[in-house]
Amino acid sequence: MALVLPATTWIEPGARHRAGAEAVALGRARALLVTDAFMVQSGVAAEIRAGLEEAGLAVALFDGVEPDPTDAAVDEGRAALVAHEADVVIGLGGGSALDAAKTIAVRGGNPGPMRQYMGYQQLVGAGLPVIAIPTTAGTGAEATRVVVVTDTSTDTKMMLLDDRLCPTVALVDVELSATMPRPLTAHVGVDTLTHGIEAYVSAKATEETDPLALACVRRCGEHLRAAWEDGDLEARAGMARAAYEGGAAFANASVCLVHGMSRPLGAVFHVPHGLSNAVLLPTVTAFSLEGAPERYAEVARALGLVAGDESVAAAGDALIAGLEDLNRRLEVPRLRDLPGVTRERFDAALPKMAQDALASGSPDRNPVVPTAEQIEELYRRAW
Repeated sequence: MALVLPATTWIEPGARHRAGAEAVALGRARALLVTDAFMVQSGVAAEIRAGLEEAGLAVALFDGVEPDPTDAAVDEGRAALVAHEADVVIGLGGGSALDAAKTIAVRGGNPGPMRQYMGYQQLVGAGLPVIAIPTTAGTGAEATRVVVVTDTSTDTKMMLLDDRLCPTVALVDVELSATMPRPLTAHVGVDTLTHGIEAYVSAKATEETDPLALACVRRCGEHLRAAWEDGDLEARAGMARAAYEGGAAFANASVCLVHGMSRPLGAVFHVPHGLSNAVLLPTVTAFSLEGAPERYAEVARALGLVAGDESVAAAGDALIAGLEDLNRRLEVPRLRDLPGVTRERFDAALPKMAQDALASGSPDRNPVVPTAEQIEELYRRAW
């Protein structure tokens, strides 16, 4: 199969400074910079804007992206794009900003309720080119043809996967992720690891996606703890590359049950995506292990948890223990420790979350395809 990836990718310190030249190379003259308030306050957005203007582009700013972007925010961004008559979109920030930028870019060719485009290859019209500049080493959104947007009318997260959503250019700049605080480093780092694992065990994994998935897992094993403990640039660079590889892998092989369960958790309780994946990963992996024991054993080997001659069973046990230990070491909380997630609200939301998880389609790719009742029980185990 042919992998769907950005046409141009730069992974290097200072890659962000290439945004203007890349936009000009695409023949573009008017840019909409899509980002969030933090990127504006930190001065990063101003730096990117100045670079674009120095390259001769007229630039407008849309900074209305919040964590877990909504359909309403996307339409506000689209209005800003139309008002500016933009012909290229620059996405700057974490996964939320990049997802918003990618969706804004295709919204004009795909009008009406966004829910009708939910799922796989449902878009009908092409969009504008997107130059993606990630600031966190986690989601891999700069390499994916996937977005997740919250439907405000139903309080559910919609997953859209379509080739038209893949950025044209990815500028992965380790200097931007080097200032992430410890908790965010942990959460998006385990999110990256989740992408690699799920892409490798997915029913849609291929010979083309397997090397990317395992490379992502291997780099997480080598660099995640060091990035969290010391924050040194080498470890940060390793995780930035892992995030790109994980995004490229899962965008072409699909994610599985962790993501299927993570989206409803985020929609109902507003838990950030990376954190909800991290919280669920050990529990869901333990449930899924029997469906692909050899593949999970290979994941354990790639993480350095077992030697190559260990049995498949021993490797599987080591993987579960290793994932639980990683969350403890990185101080990833359990569900019961998250603000606003009371047991009463949690129990009441279980049926809706389980149904929404199944409706997303991701659990169908899991090594063990669960029932709604099993998903409810997995949420309880993760509590």
